[in-house]
Amino acid sequence: MRILSVHEAVVPISSDIRNAYVDFSKMTASIVAVVTDVVRGRDRVVGYGFNSNGRYAQSGLLKERFIPRLMAADPASLLDEAGENLDPEKAWACMMRNEKPGGHGERSVAVGVLDMAIWDAVAKIERKPLYRLLADRYNSGKADDKVFVYAAGGYYYPGKDLKALQDEMKRYLDLGYSVVKMKIGGESVADDVRRIEAVIQVVGSGENLAVDANGRFDLPAAIEYAKALAPYRLFWYEEPGDPLDYALQAELAKHYEGAMATGENLFSMQDARNLVRYGGMRPDRDWLQFDCALSYGLVEYMRTLAMLKEHGWSARRCIPHGGHQMSLNIAAGLGLGGNESYPGVFQPFGGFADDVPVEKSHVRMPDTPGVGFEAKGNLWKVMQRLGV
Repeated sequence: MRILSVHEAVVPISSDIRNAYVDFSKMTASIVAVVTDVVRGRDRVVGYGFNSNGRYAQSGLLKERFIPRLMAADPASLLDEAGENLDPEKAWACMMRNEKPGGHGERSVAVGVLDMAIWDAVAKIERKPLYRLLADRYNSGKADDKVFVYAAGGYYYPGKDLKALQDEMKRYLDLGYSVVKMKIGGESVADDVRRIEAVIQVVGSGENLAVDANGRFDLPAAIEYAKALAPYRLFWYEEPGDPLDYALQAELAKHYEGAMATGENLFSMQDARNLVRYGGMRPDRDWLQFDCALSYGLVEYMRTLAMLKEHGWSARRCIPHGGHQMSLNIAAGLGLGGNESYPGVFQPFGGFADDVPVEKSHVRMPDTPGVGFEAKGNLWKVMQRLGV
């Protein structure tokens, strides 16, 4: 078998919202299709992929480096031992050939897009949902039949008052979520505390609310917020400082006993390792949010999980950023702690299969082969723009 072609396009995921750092009004994403010569039923197997929100489309890197390397490779060099399916690790090594260590920025996103499409194709060729394939290959056949998800929202946008924020959170509860997340750091501490209290009135307890500063704070501000947040016993306090400021994170842990979360802006196993070595993260209560779609894909994510195990961390402490179906499959197949969800923003990429409801902040896994793009109607329409 072989890859016949790879198609890529740029699509908007613009939204009139902001967090403490980023205005999403001009945000874009890359989509790709990896076309194989394998036929299942009446259809040729095509694997699809995209990148998570928060990083822009990677068309240049895809066209100039990573797609050409895949297409120039000897087809046999990309196959598994049986020669009947793609080997994602071999494809990953091919894409990363002639790349220097370090520099885990935009290229990690481009590789992650293609890695997702390759895994989608691999699972379709085996006629399995991706989560089932992962469980069978790497988790002794054990898969979770449902996955914890929380509703991420609570963004700032023009004219959004406390009532509008509460109404948003009520919609998430009506959809079946019991845990929600909101943004902080875009206003004063006093204003954000009022926002937090307004949301707790809706969700019933601070334990049902996570807050996310998106790396906005220096150490004094992070500690000031920590003191203000402590009485509410929140689900977690997320990414208070710059993602690479491990000293800040470690110092903050001395001032905040509650759970913290970070990692969505770390894009390699090496950066994740530095976080657990030097960032003061506590494996008994804190959460890690590495997103495979931004960090070189599932091949690298499995290296990260192996590293975490060596450092005494359970995979159950991982709840990936991104709110997409790829991470949902990884969570179910490899036994993670859950997955983010975007029921109100970043469409059509956020969310899961159309016919899978959220029940008590959990979703059940569908039986669609591959990642499951075809089971999400508005996303599938976007993928069809690739023309394959």
